[in-house]
Amino acid sequence: MAKDTYSAQQIQVLEGLEPVRKRPGMYIGSTDARGLHHCVYEIVDNSIDEAMAGHANHVTVMLCDDGSVSVEDNGRGIPVDMHPKMKKPALEIVLTTLHAGGKFGGDESGYKVSGGLHGVGSSVVNALSIHMRAEVYREGTIYMQEYSRGVPKADMKTIGKTEKRGTKIFFTPDDDIFDTTIFSLEMIMTRLRQQSYLTRGITVSLLDERKDRPEEDRKLPRLYRFHFEGGISAYVSHLNQSKEPIGSPIWFEKDTTDGFVEVALQYSQSFQEHVVSFANNIHTIEGGHHLTGFKAALTRTINAYARTQGILKEKEENLTADDVREGLTAVISVRLKEPQFEGQTKAKLGNAEMKSAVETVVNEKLAEYMEEHPGEAKDIVAKCLLAARARMAARAARDSVIRKGALEGMTLPGKLADCSSKDPKQCEIFIVEGDSAGGSAKQGRNREFQAILPLRGKILNVEQARLDKMLANNEIKALIIALGIGIGEVKDLTRLRYDRIVIMTDADVDGAHIRTLLLTLFFRYFPELLEGGHLYIAQPPLFKIQKGKDVRYAFSDEERNRVLEEWGADVKEVQLDEELIEGSSAEAETEGEEETEEKAAKATKSSSRVNVQRYKGLGEMNPDQLWETTMDPEKRIMFRVTMDDAEAADATFTTLMGNEVAPRRKFIQTRAKTVKNLDI
Repeated sequence: MAKDTYSAQQIQVLEGLEPVRKRPGMYIGSTDARGLHHCVYEIVDNSIDEAMAGHANHVTVMLCDDGSVSVEDNGRGIPVDMHPKMKKPALEIVLTTLHAGGKFGGDESGYKVSGGLHGVGSSVVNALSIHMRAEVYREGTIYMQEYSRGVPKADMKTIGKTEKRGTKIFFTPDDDIFDTTIFSLEMIMTRLRQQSYLTRGITVSLLDERKDRPEEDRKLPRLYRFHFEGGISAYVSHLNQSKEPIGSPIWFEKDTTDGFVEVALQYSQSFQEHVVSFANNIHTIEGGHHLTGFKAALTRTINAYARTQGILKEKEENLTADDVREGLTAVISVRLKEPQFEGQTKAKLGNAEMKSAVETVVNEKLAEYMEEHPGEAKDIVAKCLLAARARMAARAARDSVIRKGALEGMTLPGKLADCSSKDPKQCEIFIVEGDSAGGSAKQGRNREFQAILPLRGKILNVEQARLDKMLANNEIKALIIALGIGIGEVKDLTRLRYDRIVIMTDADVDGAHIRTLLLTLFFRYFPELLEGGHLYIAQPPLFKIQKGKDVRYAFSDEERNRVLEEWGADVKEVQLDEELIEGSSAEAETEGEEETEEKAAKATKSSSRVNVQRYKGLGEMNPDQLWETTMDPEKRIMFRVTMDDAEAADATFTTLMGNEVAPRRKFIQTRAKTVKNLDI
């Protein structure tokens, strides 16, 4: 028998901030761009806590040229006196010790409410930084201490006098930990604007001092300053700026024994709901009890008003939660002393008492508003009744889709070429544009795990249609049946038949439009597929470049030119050859035979050196070429569709695909000069 080597020697004790560097994902969620920016948010949240406590009114965030970030506030400043138990300055303890902070003691700490409660935010950022520098301005003196990967470089010291007060933190993220250390100005700007809406009266500034800015940030201003006296009411107006609103934003607040509740809401003529919730200014992405309470109270209050006013008759059924939330934009913000968040990333609020607190406030205040504003109240109820009628029509259409999917069993839609494997984790489905591309894909695929669903033409724009109209569209119906998860109230993600859903369209304007229509469908009705990482976009090549028996594929003009230069070919001459080769067959119908033959001969002569073929569509590719370049898991390039910022995604889809023309025209005009390779 082998000797048992598992003993006390194998038990590791991680001290100080070692656990953070060993398992960073436990503290910041991930080590990708999202985790990188979470570090900024942790430091900013500390400054926002000072503002919520009434001790600060200005926060400045700076992206520095050396790759670091600085966050400064004009609050009280982190304490710098010696801790009686630890025998170290409080500043050092806060930034180097897990679960050390000033927010555990309730009112005695000076923080009635705060977003930072676990005492790990600042110290985690310190542990994951190559360099951190903390400056504290207190009582006319500047205190400073520097750290590297969470370890102090030297003792805290004073470096001068000042009339300022507050705290300034510089940190440079560790590239050994993070996949990327390049900050996105737009992501940070979106977060800071959100915090400004949630904290009325505070001014938040963002400055980008980087000389070499990322390409996506170069078109953005270097300085932003946010200050919103309207608070979350202004936030709702901002979220609805591309929609046709019904009335003005409804806003109310109340301090309860369980916590402070503030709500703003507004209806629009759109069909989608957009409800965001916050607890102590922390965006609770997964909601929680405060959101549950809001939804329950909204449904109850609107039904009660409709009954009282006789709009809903005695024999008519109540409006459902979905009916009253169609076209709704709302912001729910609560503040409480002891919030119970799930995990350090604080995605969900677990305080059960906030359900009844929010429910009580919404029942009372929304009922008052509807009584005092009967015109707007009746418009809201009318919108909800229209949604209810559409729901009933959609139920019949949805049931037909579900019945069809169940009854057809293994046959599924006739146009679907299914794969032979029945293990969803191994399977993938390609949604392709047209029968021609579908034919090539069906012949070129691996039948074991790849399914092909060709779509005929452009699917319905679901941004401008309700569920009943959507389910009448044959292409959308076929897609829903193929996926197997249903839609609406009966959606069941455990029945998903394919782990990877790949959108594969032509590299032209029509292909881009079809891809956008499909993305709109998935975002509005199947966001869980995006969140689960199931949706992909295929990247077929634009060019096939051949010299003798050597064949290369290029996915852009720049890549094509690099290959040509590598082969010593004249780029301009080969581009001319490409035009001749592409044009010869079409031109033969209208030109004389002699002229056509002359062009073809010239093209053949030139292409004997280097031949460039420009693919106008997937249907032009042979099945083996489509497999080799776009479908072979060993060689293909695919983009996974993610949703880092649901608010920004919602605004983009509303602008590009919604009913309002003016915001779309403005979007196009402001970005027209940045368009490359416009296909007209």
